[in-house]
Amino acid sequence: MSMTSARTALTSPAVAPFVPYLALVTGMISLAIGTSFAKHLFPVVGAEGTSALRVGLSALVLVAIWRPWRFRLNRSDAGRVLLYGLVLGLMNLSFYMSLRTIPLGLAIAIEFGGPLTLALIHARRLIHFVWIGCAVIGLGMLLPIWSGVQALDPVGVAYAAAAGVFWALYIVFGKRLSHMHAGQSVALGMSTAALVILPFGVAAAGPALLAPAVLGFGLCVALASSALPYSLEMIALRRIPKRTFGVLLSAEPAIGAVAGMVLLHEQLSGLQWLAIACIVTASVGAILTTGREGAETPADAPLPSAN
Repeated sequence: MSMTSARTALTSPAVAPFVPYLALVTGMISLAIGTSFAKHLFPVVGAEGTSALRVGLSALVLVAIWRPWRFRLNRSDAGRVLLYGLVLGLMNLSFYMSLRTIPLGLAIAIEFGGPLTLALIHARRLIHFVWIGCAVIGLGMLLPIWSGVQALDPVGVAYAAAAGVFWALYIVFGKRLSHMHAGQSVALGMSTAALVILPFGVAAAGPALLAPAVLGFGLCVALASSALPYSLEMIALRRIPKRTFGVLLSAEPAIGAVAGMVLLHEQLSGLQWLAIACIVTASVGAILTTGREGAETPADAPLPSAN
């Protein structure tokens, strides 16, 4: 099929309504695949070095695309960008540190506790407490208190939980940049995040970060886990209501678990799959039953994707 015929097919009245949803799902799959591939860099440059490569190269790509210097930046906005970039960097670093010892899908599920708590922080209705209970049950199933080979590493769980806290702060600080051009705020925020993570990456990996093969693989990870999902989600957000966007985004833990199983051979127990189902259910329920006057849901998080 030629590019012209493909474009015509995507813009036809019968297909066009589904394009934004396809873009969002494709973006989530790309993010999960990119993060799965990133784990292959751990033996070479460690989690810190991998995180530095992913965020640093993503920053270079975003700066090249958006050229943030074209837009004015006052002192107060610069301070907001610094806070946004700081939590973005710490979130990414914590998340990649968690992946050293726990499976991808479970790390995302635990991390989802951050934005889910933010979405329900002003819970008033009985149904909201149902979702809180569902999330608590799901997270409780993942605590390292269960016997057997599937018990999770406490340090990995702690890093994933920290990533969840930083994700919630990322949403809060990101909303304060909503008046700025999206490309400018994301490019500057990602650049700040790169400066936060780079010292950890250099300390852990040193000159190995500059090996051509590592840089090439790192660029592929950055494109798959940042540039492509960011672009696709931008397309999706223009056509999909925020609440629907958040519901679909809640599938990330399950998509991550499948990607980890297929690409990394990470096998989860039945209890852990049930935990992911509880967290996804809680997230979907919170989005559907939290009004506009409530706290922001994961759908309100600024792009790019948190992980």
